Amino acid sequence: MTCAAGANRAVCAARLDRPKGQTDLCCMPHCAIHLRRAFTLLEVMIVVVILGILAAIVVPQFSSATDDAKASALRSGLAGVRASIAGYRANAILAGTDPYPTLALLTAEGTVLQGGLPENPYNKRTSVQAVTRAQADARAVINEGTVGWNYFADNASTPAVAIFYANSDDSAGKDASNNDIAANDY
Repeated sequence: MTCAAGANRAVCAARLDRPKGQTDLCCMPHCAIHLRRAFTLLEVMIVVVILGILAAIVVPQFSSATDDAKASALRSGLAGVRASIAGYRANAILAGTDPYPTLALLTAEGTVLQGGLPENPYNKRTSVQAVTRAQADARAVINEGTVGWNYFADNASTPAVAIFYANSDDSAGKDASNNDIAANDY
């Protein structure tokens, strides 16, 4: 449906079988078709580039949040187990028994830990293994794919010694000098 040049609204309304007040765009004076202006390819590309720049700024900030959460979960898990071992030690000293739990006592639910061992956030394991004194002093990582924690206890030495640490050497944060701290160093 096209309008003749110079057609008035009444003629267009009659031609389109519409009431007198309603007309179509083609019936505007001089048959001008008014199209809404669309975005050009250049404008769209500029917006995409700006969004890319913003994403490049924001994404690294979220990746460090994940690392911080893992390090915090590690410290929390270690603190919980070490506090439980300290509580066991206090009770054992009062009872006159060996101050530190053996690996069997540590893993027996309800003896040292009430809810079992926490998950190591770096390798997703909750199991614990016994290590030697030299391995514990060096914070050696052994069987990382299968074991989450390492434990050494020597009740025969003077003083008695117990060491509980994460079985992972992944970076778990930075020290005051901005050097990496491994998970097994906590």
